Amino acid sequence: MAVDLSYPEHVQALVARTEEFVREHVLPVEDAHNGDITAAGGDDLRVKLQQAAKDAGVFAPHAPVEYGGHGLGMVDRAPVFEAAGYSLFGPIALNIAAPDEGNVHMLAHIASPEQKEQFLAPLAHGDVRSGFAMTEPAPGAGSDPNALTTRAEKVPGGWKINGRKYFITGADGAGFFIIMARTSGEPGQRGGATMFLAPADTPGLTVGRHIDTIDRAMIGGHCEVFFEDLFVPDSAVLGEVDQGFAYAQVRLGPARMTHVMRWLGAARRGHDIAVARVAEREGFGGKLGDLGMIQKMVADNEIDIAATRALLTQACWELDQGSHASNSTSIAKTFAAEAVFRIVDRSMQMCGGLGVSADLPVARLAREVRPFRIYDGPSEVHRWAIAKRAVGAAKKAAAAKESRA
Repeated sequence: MAVDLSYPEHVQALVARTEEFVREHVLPVEDAHNGDITAAGGDDLRVKLQQAAKDAGVFAPHAPVEYGGHGLGMVDRAPVFEAAGYSLFGPIALNIAAPDEGNVHMLAHIASPEQKEQFLAPLAHGDVRSGFAMTEPAPGAGSDPNALTTRAEKVPGGWKINGRKYFITGADGAGFFIIMARTSGEPGQRGGATMFLAPADTPGLTVGRHIDTIDRAMIGGHCEVFFEDLFVPDSAVLGEVDQGFAYAQVRLGPARMTHVMRWLGAARRGHDIAVARVAEREGFGGKLGDLGMIQKMVADNEIDIAATRALLTQACWELDQGSHASNSTSIAKTFAAEAVFRIVDRSMQMCGGLGVSADLPVARLAREVRPFRIYDGPSEVHRWAIAKRAVGAAKKAAAAKESRA
């Protein structure tokens, strides 16, 4: 049976419109402010860019059609998100930046009709931003979510939440939070987590300091968030009690892949700049692009871009089939996180002194893509999970063979 890797015409058209929109409306703003979203205007800029994206017909490609989006599946999102990610501000403009994009995806799949009306609709329309509050300071939940310490206790009419989160992306200025809290068991035990929805102005919820990180393009920063006797009603439970970790898988796999899409776009910009540079730059008796060492870097970038797209397509196809795609998303995320940095790093090298300066965007691209090897699971944790699955499958096969003997 033939495998069709082409995109539908409406997706190709959306990609073309997104490329034009990013080139004309977004890249000039990013370049003017060296990729610093706060310096560029923060939420005021977001509102302006998102209105321009709506006018251009490229807003919210991922959101359900009934909430003003294009309703694209995971495979069809890939080229659109990559086109948006060509600018560090592109995802913000299209309302597909983290964590909002992942929260839209999860709310569309899990939220009750009333929760969709209260939280999903304004988020999908760009009226508010959101936060996903799971990560905690040590010894709490980080790469190991089972270490979750934030606790929700049942009280009459609802739940009372106490705990501390940190590295919560977009927390400053978020309109509401999805909070992961332990409702049964003890830290270190599997399961027992529940997700809750809480407006940001709920008494007992406090956004603390910004944790200063090397990236500058994520609106709302990465912040500490505190819960002190935060009361939420029973209607605030997202999904079912004690099923939070299972529901999180609805979000995490797709969110990892959309990170890949966006940062692949950023890496491709760095590559395009470097190739254009070496094609024009004179040195050593000819164009730099004619030198073997430069050509190797160009070729390696092309290979990393192609390989990332291929792994991404496989994982997204599995997700569209309804699978959790745990292994393929881990593989694609790990490879892509390292590949996009290699692409940008080689691009910086090809550009020489300008590559490490603010005169070209390559240095800031390196600043932004480096954290991806940590965000959404460090490469080492994904490698551990991939190997654990492979070894586990081999053990099962050996046991089955022995039982048949």
